[in-house]
Amino acid sequence: MSTNSSKPRRAAAVLAAAAAMLTATMVTASPAAASGTYSGRAYVYGTGPYTDDWDDEGILQRSTHASSNATCLWQAILHADGKLTSLSDIDGVFGTKTYNATIAWQRSENEDWGATLKVDGSVGEYTFTWAGGYIAYLSGSTDAGQTLNLRYVGVAGGVTMRRLPDGNYEFIDGDGAWRKAGYNYRSCS
Repeated sequence: MSTNSSKPRRAAAVLAAAAAMLTATMVTASPAAASGTYSGRAYVYGTGPYTDDWDDEGILQRSTHASSNATCLWQAILHADGKLTSLSDIDGVFGTKTYNATIAWQRSENEDWGATLKVDGSVGEYTFTWAGGYIAYLSGSTDAGQTLNLRYVGVAGGVTMRRLPDGNYEFIDGDGAWRKAGYNYRSCS
């Protein structure tokens, strides 16, 4: 599936992304490998070029990883795209608001940007891959053992993220804290 990283609706936000990098304390956890993921990894993960990092991520829905930091990351994306309107909606629980916002996001991407996503309220392989096309480079290196600073560029804001030397993703949640994007635990609220 091709990515959509050159979408003009997000280009202006990329310029401001470098100024958005924040420093905060890091939250750590070591969950077991996640079930329901395409890669089988416990965290949102990437290696090499960041442009395809999200092509094999797990499923997020009301019955799979419904209470997780990976869901919290997805909610931050929905907030950055104006589909969740309050920071308090970024709580890591894939409930009715997140389900409805996901449907709205999928529908909008299909209608406005030519995606062919299944509009089902589930964040599956194609939805995650499509969202990954809106990740912008800030700084760092894709070399092994290096941190890569990135930003999801939404129409209403962004999500500051970093890919750690081990390949695992962290993001700044609604409270301004760094969180590892794990599938099997929730520390965001």
